[in-house]
Amino acid sequence: MRAGPYLSLRMSDLFAPAPSESPRERAPDDAPLADRLRPQGLADVVGQSHLTGPEGAIGRMVAAGKLSSIILWGPPGTGKTSIARLLADAVGLRYIAISAVFSGVADLKKVFAEAEAMAQIGRKTLLFVDEIHRFNRAQQDGFLPYVEKGTVTLVGATTENPSFALNAALLSRAQVLILHRLDAAALGELLARAEETTGLRLPLTPPAREALIASADGDGRFLLGQAETLFDVSLPAPLGPAELGAFLMRRVAVYDKDRDGHYNLISALHKALRGSDPQAALYYMARMLTAGEEPLYVLRRLVRFASEDIGLADPQALMQCLAAKDAYQFLGSPEGELAIVQACLYCATAPKSNAAYAAQKSAWVSAKETGSLAPPAHILNAPTKLMKDIGYGAGYAYDHQAEDGFSGADYWPEGMRAQEFYKPVERGFEREILKRLEWWEKKRMERRT
Repeated sequence: MRAGPYLSLRMSDLFAPAPSESPRERAPDDAPLADRLRPQGLADVVGQSHLTGPEGAIGRMVAAGKLSSIILWGPPGTGKTSIARLLADAVGLRYIAISAVFSGVADLKKVFAEAEAMAQIGRKTLLFVDEIHRFNRAQQDGFLPYVEKGTVTLVGATTENPSFALNAALLSRAQVLILHRLDAAALGELLARAEETTGLRLPLTPPAREALIASADGDGRFLLGQAETLFDVSLPAPLGPAELGAFLMRRVAVYDKDRDGHYNLISALHKALRGSDPQAALYYMARMLTAGEEPLYVLRRLVRFASEDIGLADPQALMQCLAAKDAYQFLGSPEGELAIVQACLYCATAPKSNAAYAAQKSAWVSAKETGSLAPPAHILNAPTKLMKDIGYGAGYAYDHQAEDGFSGADYWPEGMRAQEFYKPVERGFEREILKRLEWWEKKRMERRT
């Protein structure tokens, strides 16, 4: 078994008192501040009262004295580990913690074997698995029989969306509880507790204190690490926001290009563009680019948006996005990023229509349903005598020879009724297209009657 903070298993555990039978020891005075401030009860957990309060899912489980397997999903530093440890105390379960980063199949087998041995003498186990999404699908399946039998009560912690990161079978046996990013009030409470515990005051002006809280980006553990650094220095005067920024390294925003933060931000950008909010769209795009997103990825999404959500309501939107791509490739960063901003603002402020997108979907469905129906013979070319003899091209009406440049011919396969895939909206340039379609339809009906 690997040694470390996540796993400590001995045969003496079989005869040790239950965790709830004795008060939990506090961390020593020389321990990191975040360890010294770990909550001693669920009521001490900040920012998650929607779960730990009397009406929350965790509060109700504790009140009932019965805990089901759960997945704690939330950003870093929001209390997932602390909640798991306190849950074991609250319902009298033996607590074992492992990390999916450091543990393998052999570790899991040992944990389950010891949990089964403990269950035989009436001691049930709460197994906390940090970063549970790091286990592969086969490893996740390994939990199922032990969760189903009640050998362990599983509490998994993840920063990734469980819908994508965890097996459906495992999710069906656990309740997903969402932890909130810590807001300014919760982070402020953590700082107050830190000052009370250390007996020190942070050497900050009120605006600098607010800046420190904002720099934590909702991560309580990070905030306490920064506070501990400030406690350890002797300063002649409190720091202001500018001095604080020079003294501490600001935390980089959480953003993994291939994970949840990536998809959340691109979704937010797309929705803000669709909702014609250029300010919000620019904000989300800035979040992505300043966090290191590849500019060409953003440009690809803008090009897609121009076709999907603007289309022919403003045909220039697609040209603007492609021009921005060319400009960025020509100029590079940071100069070329202004062209991306221009394309973003153009798309956000353009009239919107998804008529082309809807037309594509409908046409694709119809094409699959109708199979191999041949076009009508009168619109087929007849390059050979045989093809002419069997009627190819016979009766074709050349539109340019019609008085108004419109023949009104039927172009649909025999036996298939005319379909309406493209339905332009009364916005932007599509308003003019709609007028043309209505005029052509009127002429078509006149000529057929």
